[in-house]
Amino acid sequence: MFVIGTAGHVDHGKSTLVKALTGIDPDRLREEKERGMTIDLGFAWLRLPSGREVSIVDVPGHERFIKNMLAGVGGIDMALLVIAADESVMPQTREHLAILDILQVKRGIVALTKRDLVEVDWLELVAAEVEETLAGTTLQGSPIVPVSSFTREGLPDLVATMDRVLSEATPRRDTGRPRLPIDRSFVITGFGSVVTGTLTDGSLHTGQEVELVLARKGARIRGLQTHRKSEEVALPGTRTAVNLAGVSHEEIRRGDVLTIPGWLKPTDALDVRLRLVADAPRPLRHNAAVTFHTGASESIARVRLLDREQLMAGETGWAQVRLEEPVAVVKGDYFVIRSPDTTLGGGNVVDAHARRHRRFHAPTLSRLEVLEGGSGADLLAEALDTWGPMPLPALAQRTNLSLDEARSLAQALLERGALVSLGADGPQGEALLLTASLWTQMTERAMAALSAYHRQFPLRQGMPREELRSKLGLAGGASALALERLAHEGILVEREASVRLPEHEIAVTPEQRRRLDDYVRLLGSEPFSPPTAEPPEPDLLNVLVEEGKVVKVSDSVVFSATAYQEMVDRILAHLTAEGKITVAQVRDTFGTSRKYALALMEHLDQRRITRRVGDDRVLR
Repeated sequence: MFVIGTAGHVDHGKSTLVKALTGIDPDRLREEKERGMTIDLGFAWLRLPSGREVSIVDVPGHERFIKNMLAGVGGIDMALLVIAADESVMPQTREHLAILDILQVKRGIVALTKRDLVEVDWLELVAAEVEETLAGTTLQGSPIVPVSSFTREGLPDLVATMDRVLSEATPRRDTGRPRLPIDRSFVITGFGSVVTGTLTDGSLHTGQEVELVLARKGARIRGLQTHRKSEEVALPGTRTAVNLAGVSHEEIRRGDVLTIPGWLKPTDALDVRLRLVADAPRPLRHNAAVTFHTGASESIARVRLLDREQLMAGETGWAQVRLEEPVAVVKGDYFVIRSPDTTLGGGNVVDAHARRHRRFHAPTLSRLEVLEGGSGADLLAEALDTWGPMPLPALAQRTNLSLDEARSLAQALLERGALVSLGADGPQGEALLLTASLWTQMTERAMAALSAYHRQFPLRQGMPREELRSKLGLAGGASALALERLAHEGILVEREASVRLPEHEIAVTPEQRRRLDDYVRLLGSEPFSPPTAEPPEPDLLNVLVEEGKVVKVSDSVVFSATAYQEMVDRILAHLTAEGKITVAQVRDTFGTSRKYALALMEHLDQRRITRRVGDDRVLR
């Protein structure tokens, strides 16, 4: 199914033509009927001779209601540009045409209405002016069909032309991530909240759990309608009405987006390719305030020009849009910017969640070029280089590719060695993907950090694992998977809570070895009450711990490994026989002081060998 949107100057007969074609009056508001002027969006539908059913969005033509027009044309497949033959091209004709050109609407038909009011030679002059006006726009070369809604002359030809033009259109793609920009919401007694919009990027079905992105509200689809017919499934490209359960009408506003939960996040910063219209009244300066329109939404924004100080009429440049109110968009969405009374320009989103950039920064501008025009593989690599490791579903969303497209491209890049997978093999499930270049940088960073650590602390077994994870600069889950892969590749060695380079060995000088041997002998002189004064410095003492010659049970108490094992064995034997033991009994058993007995028992508690119950210890 396709959607046709009207466009054109006020009083050129858009709504009258829609009613003549469909039998449906798109003006639904009492004020519209009283004033004879469309104020807000209207909707109708038509079955073409081929059997193809199309939706029609009728938009207001008055300059005061351009923002309502913009809310309706974002999702159309073909424009029906309506120009009255007795007036020809007028200001809103040109502004609507500029908007269609910005939004890259590439299929259109010009309906020359009121043909019954003019002579044939005048009609030919108007048609020539229209052709000249369309030149250089996306609608250049569109068919021009003279019609009269009053006499119905030319209407069959117009319908046939619609059918022919749409037969060349490709169906909307399905990325599996449905989006319904809400252009209307209302309440039906007995049913509750209803929203309408043009569905893109995926399907919706009854019973499905959905969310309103900007309102951050979950809901369930109670029912679906297309052209007032109930449907179980709504397909991409369909004008759809959705009856929602679980959300009140007061929580819904035009410009919000209905989608499946968990993937689409609001954003207030966008990197964009921006073009100023050829007849812009003045240059667009850096940091200019504008209104930003995309989908059915409108927000106040500032435009930060990234590659120039000002954008001249007809020029295209790179910019970052900073929004006062967030919007829900994806890469590739089109937008329009306006001053309070003039359409200034627009373009397409190249990064929907942009970081702040330095202006005139060549690497940033090169990256934006890739994001706009690169291949699917380029997009994946650029997103991963910019944002770091991410799972496949997030990567597909970031690049606006379908999950299947992203999976196929990622698999090819993995096989070529251009991507690396952290976690499960291949681009599946929770595995994180990153570029080979980023993995090389991360590997070099880890090796450099460990090498520096070993130089600084040559007597330590290795760097604490958490310290290295923080140096990798990754989120918790990603850093753990990165360390796991580094260990698997033999780049580092993990032991308990520390990591080291494979070649790292503790090197003790002869003098340090003499001091350590003396200390071990000193501990053995009073094995159960070893002296605590002047132990070796911590790193040197840890050498003995790593060699298994001593056991450090507290900050101040160290036993020789032989004495420690004897004490543990005798305590366990006592617990097995008696069921419990006190610190005083430990003290008396080994003829030591409470200081040593308490330190030993607290150490066994920490090792989860014993458990304290009142004044007793029992086996855990």
